[in-house]
Amino acid sequence: MYKYIKNQRKNILFAILLLSSVGLQAQSPDTRRIESWVTYPDRSLLLAKEQITTPFGKNEGKQLPIVVDDRQSFQEIDGFGFALTEGSAFHLNRMSSTERARILRELFSTDGNNVGINYIRLTIGASDLNNFVYTYNDLPDGETDFELKKFSLSHDLDDVIPVMKEILRINPAIKIMASPWTAPAWMKVGNNYRGGALKPECYGVYANYFVKYIQEMKKQGIMIDAVTIQNEPLNSRNTPSMPYFTEEHALFVKEHLGPAFEKAGLQTKIIVFDHNCDRPDYPLAILSDPETARYVDGSAFHHYRGEISTMSTVHLARPDKNIYFTEQMVTEKPGSPEIHIAGQVKRLVVGVMRNWSRNLILWNLAADPLNDPHTDNGGCSMCQGAITIDGDQVTRNLAYYVVAHASKFVPDGSVRIASTDGYDRAVDLTEDEERPEIKRATLIEHSHVLPNVAFKTPQGKIVLVVANDTWSVSTVKIQYNGAYASLKLPPGAVGTYIW
Repeated sequence: MYKYIKNQRKNILFAILLLSSVGLQAQSPDTRRIESWVTYPDRSLLLAKEQITTPFGKNEGKQLPIVVDDRQSFQEIDGFGFALTEGSAFHLNRMSSTERARILRELFSTDGNNVGINYIRLTIGASDLNNFVYTYNDLPDGETDFELKKFSLSHDLDDVIPVMKEILRINPAIKIMASPWTAPAWMKVGNNYRGGALKPECYGVYANYFVKYIQEMKKQGIMIDAVTIQNEPLNSRNTPSMPYFTEEHALFVKEHLGPAFEKAGLQTKIIVFDHNCDRPDYPLAILSDPETARYVDGSAFHHYRGEISTMSTVHLARPDKNIYFTEQMVTEKPGSPEIHIAGQVKRLVVGVMRNWSRNLILWNLAADPLNDPHTDNGGCSMCQGAITIDGDQVTRNLAYYVVAHASKFVPDGSVRIASTDGYDRAVDLTEDEERPEIKRATLIEHSHVLPNVAFKTPQGKIVLVVANDTWSVSTVKIQYNGAYASLKLPPGAVGTYIW
């Protein structure tokens, strides 16, 4: 009997090992195939899925590979998206309900062939892409309202909130950040929407203004995940706008906004700076004070000035604080026969993600063919939307495809993983000239692979975004877990590869 049981145990163990072996073979990289989604500069393919998948194999080829290593991970990804300005919502809300539902599903749904935008930036009050300037506590000259009794979401109830609710029905998990362009005029020096600092005696009431906004939006079913303190605190040329010096920014957070959020029990993240990459000193000065830093989740950046690597500089100094990318205008000539996508994907998707940002938000979601609306005396007249809306007609512009090449494939909760950069060292394996069966290894100082960034999704998929910013057809050679694959990418094209 004992011998029988022992033999049965052996048989069961052998079966388990056999099944495990089959399972391991099934998961081997050699059996995986790469799915390719490409955009060509001549517009012949726009975020199009190639019909043929590419297998991994043992053939190393002669080109240095992009080595993808999911054992090395970096920042978690919150999402990719656009600013939903009042102007964007205005145009969307004037489409027929059928066509608006169609384009919103295409933009925000994660199902089927949609692009799955999963991050939205709202404006707290008006931005410069508005029909007119407003805040939630506008008063006649000479009046004040320190108890915020006249606070009202007012004009947001016309377009922004209805459109946002429709988006949330499509994607309830979408993350929302909100940014102010100005405080109410009565709280400012000079009593003007453009320029003019926040009065010191109004720091407390303005902190409560943020609290009120978050609470009132929650009543509308809109959860604000994060706020920035001020859009472009070093730019007073916009209408509206409001400048902050570093010490004012820090004082507002430390003594007013942080304590106000704490008292109200808000979990909304507080993010500082929200301006260009030429001033790493600004957020680092704020974060240098421990009392201020304890309220701050991270720093936000735009890329109209400076080097994108500034975000890595700030991360190097404060790796305990998050990095966000909150604004960049991307435009193209309407009706252009070409789409110059490679440079923008290199700069924004690859550059922003490789420099530690948790998100990528472009400016802005929608405008009309004249890039309206925008405010006078400091509004952006050249800010093209990701989509252009003309009645019920929708045109998808360059910014749409830049974001879609990431948002469609990289859901929130994904992580950036290691992949070879063009400036990284690489090892070139070659055959010995006399004895081809012998391998020789040469250390190369710069790999010169195409600009790329890689992610691992919560579902375990690997996503590699590659931009061919050269003038020649290039082979995208990928090495993953010791196996190789090669794909062709035309000059000026972008490919997103998934396995």
